Amino acid sequence: MNHRSIILFPTLTALVVVLFAVDMMVGSVGISAGDVWAALTGGECDPITRKIIIDIRLMKAIVAILAGAALAVSGLQMQTLFRNPLAGPYVLGVSSGASLGVALFILGAPLLGVGSSAMLSTMGIAGAAWLGAASILAVVAAVSQRIKDIMVILILGMMVSSGVSAIVQILQYLSDEESLKSFVIWTMGSLGDITSSQLWLVAPAVVAGLLISVAVIKPMNLMLLGEGYARTMGLNIRRTRSLILLSTTLLAGTITAFCGPIGFIGLAIPHVARMLIRNADHRLLLPATALTGAVSLLVCDIVSKMLTLPVNTITALLGIPIVIWVVIRNKNIV
Repeated sequence: MNHRSIILFPTLTALVVVLFAVDMMVGSVGISAGDVWAALTGGECDPITRKIIIDIRLMKAIVAILAGAALAVSGLQMQTLFRNPLAGPYVLGVSSGASLGVALFILGAPLLGVGSSAMLSTMGIAGAAWLGAASILAVVAAVSQRIKDIMVILILGMMVSSGVSAIVQILQYLSDEESLKSFVIWTMGSLGDITSSQLWLVAPAVVAGLLISVAVIKPMNLMLLGEGYARTMGLNIRRTRSLILLSTTLLAGTITAFCGPIGFIGLAIPHVARMLIRNADHRLLLPATALTGAVSLLVCDIVSKMLTLPVNTITALLGIPIVIWVVIRNKNIV
């Protein structure tokens, strides 16, 4: 670990802790740091303030950390797998695939009489998102094996997203008013709609995805040098690709299912982490990306609450300049 890493990781960790606390202080009702500490540690605190912190803001801050880390790491894995600096869950249609799965469930479940149970609804949404994300990933991965041109892969991802959007619009047109309202609210993206019972599904799924990503750190380092070289070093390419796709499905699919399609975190944050760490070794880059993702989404959540705007708008304003910089820096992409 170099000198930069020794400074960077404690700094990012401290930022996560500080922003986690600030996220619980900021909102429509301002709460002091002392009240936040008292509520979290069981000290003396106004019952209403305690309820706001424990039942609403604590949950939202935890989700922001999980979602930021999950989306950022999934973006890093896709950029490594496809050797494409503009790859990400949103660009390659993975989020769109998860959205289609959720749309089929939310808009189609009432027609089938499914989803009256809260647990069944939670499992249905998660399963539909995982299946949709995995399907799109499998298609893009299969095509990328035959077509190595970066622009073709990007265009394929955009076409898949457009096709999925058309199918979703058809489902919206045919659905009833209540289901349509639920889906439209979901598409706006939110970190505050996850209940405590849903968190027990989201957190293990994200942790499992992150553990798989840690397990493929060495293979991803080899893949940076090209699949031909990786094969000569004895790497099982098919197994590695399958694990990366499984991890990405769990990470991006789960967050999209319960938070809606949050854009630009998966595409932009890995590049920010590379700038900070200045090292392509995934042993350093992956944890740096996860921490940077958590910091970024906490910041976006704080700003969105201060401006009373959807979190998606803030992530776009944060991510678009970074994406433009990546395109300009990698002019050979086009």
